[in-house]
Amino acid sequence: MLITGMSGAGKSAVVGALRARGYRAFDADVDGLSEVAAVDGDATTGIGGGRDWVWRLDRIREVLAAHPADLVFLAGCSPNQGQLYPLFDHVVLLSLPPDVLAHRLATRVTNPFGKDPGELARTLELCETVEPLLRAGATLEIDSRTPLDEVVARILDHVGPAAPPRSRSPTG
Repeated sequence: MLITGMSGAGKSAVVGALRARGYRAFDADVDGLSEVAAVDGDATTGIGGGRDWVWRLDRIREVLAAHPADLVFLAGCSPNQGQLYPLFDHVVLLSLPPDVLAHRLATRVTNPFGKDPGELARTLELCETVEPLLRAGATLEIDSRTPLDEVVARILDHVGPAAPPRSRSPTG
């Protein structure tokens, strides 16, 4: 299952909650699954200077292939994520109204991204341009203003009754 959304939507918090429940859950931003790469200077999602934060498709394929019979959650958002959609049974979009997203980015303590005014403006622009594309590919959208436990419960309900963790190892 892919859990996606804009920066600040709650993807990392969901990964932490799933790991605490014993699920295999990976955060593409912090588990070595993403990198800064050169892109066309006019890239829609570029972080500037001809660079962008993209998924390492080879590494993500390895993670998914290493657990073929297990329920695996991957959280992240990248301009190249669509290349992996055929590997996911479900795509969940975590979304927030722009004002709530801006507040979360300004006040979160786990990640500095979005505190810079340029990063914040860019993220809010992506809400208008990229989030509709994410919505079109999602099998479920969750307003992540909902308490974290409820967000996780909705995700697990979406997976269906075969959702118990197969291993107590959080990321193994």
